[in-house]
Amino acid sequence: MVEKALKGTKRYWTWIGFLLFLILIGFVSYLFQLKEGLGITGMGRDISWGLYIANFTFFVGVAASAVMVVLPYYLHSFVQFGRITILGEFLAVAAVVITVLFIVVDLGQPSRVFNILLYPSFSSLLFWDMVVLSGYLFLNLFSGWYTLDAEDKEEPPLRWVKPLILISIPWAISIHTVTAFIFSGLSARPFWLTAILAPRFLASAFASGPSLLILLCYVLKKFTKFDAGKEAIQKVALIVTYAMLINFFFLLVELFTVFYSAIPDHKGHFIYLFLGSNGTGMLSVFMWFSVALSICSLVLLIRPETRKNESLLPWICGMVLVSIWIEKGLALLIPGFIPTPLHDIASYVPTLPEVFITLGVYGLGGLIITGLFKIAIEVQKAKEKGI
Repeated sequence: MVEKALKGTKRYWTWIGFLLFLILIGFVSYLFQLKEGLGITGMGRDISWGLYIANFTFFVGVAASAVMVVLPYYLHSFVQFGRITILGEFLAVAAVVITVLFIVVDLGQPSRVFNILLYPSFSSLLFWDMVVLSGYLFLNLFSGWYTLDAEDKEEPPLRWVKPLILISIPWAISIHTVTAFIFSGLSARPFWLTAILAPRFLASAFASGPSLLILLCYVLKKFTKFDAGKEAIQKVALIVTYAMLINFFFLLVELFTVFYSAIPDHKGHFIYLFLGSNGTGMLSVFMWFSVALSICSLVLLIRPETRKNESLLPWICGMVLVSIWIEKGLALLIPGFIPTPLHDIASYVPTLPEVFITLGVYGLGGLIITGLFKIAIEVQKAKEKGI
């Protein structure tokens, strides 16, 4: 079926060319980082995680969110999700590849990845993160590919595909739970030391991932005439609504616990996040922007009239995506390091090489999504024509 991705219109190949250009920029920047070291980034002694890990955290959630379309279709036989489920599985594949790449570029020396394989430690959360991510990639890639292959050949799926799909449902929960444990297991970082971090991660994932899937469905409908179905999109939008409500509730619970208990070591990080400190308030501007987008999108999603408006829904989903990217990105990472254990206020600003490498990873992820979606759409079109 790979040959289906090698045929397309001029607009299709222009898009592929643009993605390849992003990949080239990112690759050249990465070679520069490989030569000079992580010193060319904005990270340092006080802030050792930055833009790379921020994107890693966000895209793990996008990958985990595939369960929101897989579970209703395969466990509850919700046939309206038939056309969108394969897109969700392929989106998860691309998202996992993106997360792995962000880990690799953050390590500085990619050879360090082999340390996990050569010297595995069952007490290491990074080891378990590698296990769940690689396993989830395998589950989604094989189950999605062989299901699509059976559909292309007009044959029933192979017997072993269904168990893989069923296993991927709890596995999706595990990948973001382990990611949350990496943060909350760091007892010296009070900002992340909360038992509610894993539920917050999952709630935000089930809002951001489906929002991205809805946006991609609208893009496909506009440029390829592929229609995932109005009912399916509305059901996914309803999932986004509930997930956003839960995510916002968890944020309020976190704020109440921190400020009502008034423990200085915990409160200082949140004060920095929302109010800034010593003239460094840029991150607080982004956080308040995230909160504003979250509230606005919630108001629009709760009202059925606006949620069912196909002209407004893509914009609402865009607001959800930006809001959660900020909340789970730099707004999650940077306050964990500030104030420092010595109560200093450090600063972090991503450098151009960091941004270019990030764009390169985005480009590769976009290329994977484009190819997989192209194959899925061509198979569906052939099926409808009876070819």
